[in-house]
Amino acid sequence: MSIKAKIGLRIRECRKELGISQESLANKADIDRTYVTDVENGRRNISVENLEKILIALQIEFKDFFNSKTFSK
Repeated sequence: MSIKAKIGLRIRECRKELGISQESLANKADIDRTYVTDVENGRRNISVENLEKILIALQIEFKDFFNSKTFSK
């Protein structure tokens, strides 16, 4: 699995744990909903700035985001 796919999968996992939609996440992160969809599906390279916005919206630290089974595969 590519790193883009792993990051997208992890974002989706975190978003679903919070019980929020892609649209809600996009609004909280101040990014476009279609961008969130593309990132979650591993179709976009996410910038560090946008990843930071998403993680803030998901209320998760970088270290906790990457400390997941998703990245150990």
